[in-house]
Amino acid sequence: MTWRWLGMALLVLLTGCTGDEGYGGGPATIDPAYLHAEQQWRLERARALQADDGWTTLVGLHWLELKAHYIGNGPRAGINLGIGPPRLALVQQEAGQVHITPERDVALTVDGAPLRGRTRLRSDHEEASTRIGFDAGRGELTLIERGGRRALRVRHLDAPARLRFAGLRFWSPDPSWRMQAKWLPHPPGQTLDIVNILGQVEAMPNPGAVEFERDGQAWRLEAVDGGDSLLVMFADGTSGHGSYGAGRYLDAPRPDDASGELVLDFNRAYNPPCAYTRHATCPLPPPGNRLRLAIEAGEQAYPGEVL
Repeated sequence: MTWRWLGMALLVLLTGCTGDEGYGGGPATIDPAYLHAEQQWRLERARALQADDGWTTLVGLHWLELKAHYIGNGPRAGINLGIGPPRLALVQQEAGQVHITPERDVALTVDGAPLRGRTRLRSDHEEASTRIGFDAGRGELTLIERGGRRALRVRHLDAPARLRFAGLRFWSPDPSWRMQAKWLPHPPGQTLDIVNILGQVEAMPNPGAVEFERDGQAWRLEAVDGGDSLLVMFADGTSGHGSYGAGRYLDAPRPDDASGELVLDFNRAYNPPCAYTRHATCPLPPPGNRLRLAIEAGEQAYPGEVL
C-alpha cells in the first residue's frame, strides 16, 4: 500500500508540473508555500476518490421499478449486483417506504450491526441514510432518491474503477487563477433548476452568483448551496478540450459579510464523479454557467477508463 500511494503521489505531482516557462505560463517562480498547499490538495483529492467511501468504489446503480426485487449476484437475481453472494436479500416498496429482508444464511449488517430481519431503508434524502453491509464488510448498499425515483447505490472495495484507478492530471498551478470575486446575493429562498446526467431536474438552493474579471472582461457564475460552502458548477472553453466534457465543480467559501467578496481558486476546480464511474448521478452546470473563457487551471480530463 505504501508503494501504491508513493506512485500516486509522483503521478499527481509530475502531471501537475509541466512546461518550461513556469507554471501555467505565469511567473517562473511561485511562492513555495502556495505550491506546497496546491500539491497537498491534489494528493488529498486522489486519496479521497480511492477511499473506502470514495466515488471509485461504486459498482452499481439499480432503479427500483417493481414492488419487490430479489437482489444478488448472477442472472437468477431480479437485480443483478454483479458482485457479492448469489442471493442477498429481498427489497420491497410499500406505502412510500422501502424495506429489505436478508436471505437465509447470508450475513448482512445494518449501520454496522448484524441485520437479523426485515428493516426499513432510509434514503439519502433523510437525516441519516441506512447502510447495508455485505460480503464481509467489503460491500455496501444504500438507497438514493433522484427525480422522484428510488435506486440502490452499491459500493465495493474491489470495484473495477478503484482497482484500475489511473491517477489524476492537472494544469500546472497558476496563482493568477486565484482571484477575488464579487458576491451578488439573490432573494432568500431562490432556487435554480439543475439537470443531472440522467436528465432529471432538481431545484437547488441558489443563494447568489459570483462575478470575477479575467482578460479585461467580467464573468458571472451562479452558485448553489453546498452546505458549509458554495458550489459552483461550470463549463468553459476547455470542456472536452483538455478538461472533462460535461464541466467541472469548484467549492468556494461563503462571502465576507463586510466586503461582499470571496476568493475563487480555479486551481482547485475538480471533476464530478461521473468522470470516473458510470454509476453516479452528477448535477450538470446550468446554461448560464457555460463560459467561453478557457480556464486552464485545476483538474484535467481523467486519463483512465470510466468504469
